[in-house]
Amino acid sequence: MATAVPVGAVVDKPMTREERKVIFASSLGTVFEWYDFYLYGSLAAFIGKQFFAALDPTAAFIASLMAFAAGFLVRPFGAIFFGRLGDIVGRKYTFLVTILIMGLSTFVVGLLPGYAAIGIAAPIILVALRLLQGLALGGEYGGAATYVAEHAPHGKRGAYTSWIQTTATLGLFLSLIVIIAIKAMLGDAAFNEWGWRVPFLMSIFLLAISVWIRLSLNESPAFKRMKEEGKTSKAPLAESFGQWKNAKIVLLALLGLTAGQGVVWYTGQFYALFFLTAQLKVEPTTAQLMIGASLLLGTPFFIIFGTMSDKIGRKPIIMAGCLLAALTFFPLFGALTKAANPELAAAQEKNKVVVHADPAQCSFQGSPIAREIDFKTPCDIAKRFLAQSSVSYDNVDVPAGTLATVTIGDKKISPPAATVANQKFDADSVAKIAAFKKEIGAELAAAGYPAKAKPIDFMGGQWWTVVAILWVLVIYVTMVYGPIAAALVELFPTRIRYTSMSLPYHIGNGWFGGLLPTTAFAIVASTGNMYNGLWYPIIIASMTFIIGTLFVKETKDVDIYAGDR
Repeated sequence: MATAVPVGAVVDKPMTREERKVIFASSLGTVFEWYDFYLYGSLAAFIGKQFFAALDPTAAFIASLMAFAAGFLVRPFGAIFFGRLGDIVGRKYTFLVTILIMGLSTFVVGLLPGYAAIGIAAPIILVALRLLQGLALGGEYGGAATYVAEHAPHGKRGAYTSWIQTTATLGLFLSLIVIIAIKAMLGDAAFNEWGWRVPFLMSIFLLAISVWIRLSLNESPAFKRMKEEGKTSKAPLAESFGQWKNAKIVLLALLGLTAGQGVVWYTGQFYALFFLTAQLKVEPTTAQLMIGASLLLGTPFFIIFGTMSDKIGRKPIIMAGCLLAALTFFPLFGALTKAANPELAAAQEKNKVVVHADPAQCSFQGSPIAREIDFKTPCDIAKRFLAQSSVSYDNVDVPAGTLATVTIGDKKISPPAATVANQKFDADSVAKIAAFKKEIGAELAAAGYPAKAKPIDFMGGQWWTVVAILWVLVIYVTMVYGPIAAALVELFPTRIRYTSMSLPYHIGNGWFGGLLPTTAFAIVASTGNMYNGLWYPIIIASMTFIIGTLFVKETKDVDIYAGDR
């Protein structure tokens, strides 16, 4: 890591015109790229119906989330490939290439025929496009953050790079606004049939603007100077990961910074949205508007915490965000349930749903190939119905050989043994399952379980109560994410900075964070309790707090050029 400089050496001068241009151009282009990437997540339910129509609704939704996760899985490989390119060729041209790949891949999703038209080829091509998007994004963030940081004066890197940190939230916000506007113009029926494609197709115009903006930029002065002096790395991968002194810092950056930051971020922005719609059954547009409002109110805090990190340090703010999230996720999501769907919260408290069954007779309900599994046992049939109905339940183990039962308050229901996967060939199974669904549905309704959340009035206190809870989750996001770019840039020397910082960032965000919705919902589907998915981000955030507090050094006073001289 580069050496520290005296605090008094902080440059305190107004931002120049060139610096403003660099921040604006880099940030705007990155907003568009995040818009492209987040469209898929925002429209996961529609994509599940269009491209995974062969699966039942629960399995299709999980499969669409897995395809969403595929883009995150390859982000570290994009970080390695484009990071190496950026350290050899330059920052400017590398992230010009990444935005071209991202924009074109997104545009093609809007044209791709669904499963009904081309069968299994549809989801295969969709996943391939998601992989391209992930590779592009893997090279984008490191380039933009490095580019801005290397233009920033010492003492203001947190403030300058925090503008880049707003882009992910603004990209999500932009995607939500576009989706809501198009849905309002076309109506629900047209949007569900074909209108969901329009936001993807619109990305071609954003791509044109982004490319034009980035062509006007100059190369980073730090990289330009290093290249002129012939000091660029000939093998940035070997230097970054083949030498323990650098590889150790990469590992600490991952486990002590970006892993926790990633799960806090995706919990506050994505999982909260999925939780509102899938678990609390809030109308999607209402949920998107409330998430959008919380993002709008929370976004300035990226700049506030980024600027604050120039004064008190990056580490205290990031660690505080991880700790607060780990301690309060359960009560916050419990409060979210009571605020967004009070009838559901009341029913859960008064009439708990409990499945009593022999564990050996229960399959994993989070499987994305559920239709191919022939659920025959009473346990599987009961849990599958509850999962599809988004009914949270507890599990009680019973002795082997005991038949499964479902209790709702003091009511007991016995699910049948039947065949699910091949029920079209088994009239008796069809009748048994239909009778069970009718009986348990009636008991759930009698116990106060709502089929969906009641409409939430925009002008009422309930709407703003939900937004306030979501805003707290976004504040945690701004705490962990606002200072992270500056911290990562300051950990590594210029010659390998693009490569070294990109990999831990994209493993932390792409793997630990990007897999959160899929992992959390699989946990929920498997255990039945709608809050159990929160254990994943809580455990990861706690790990990062401990490792980061003990082993990661503060970087705010580091001279980022010292290691290159």
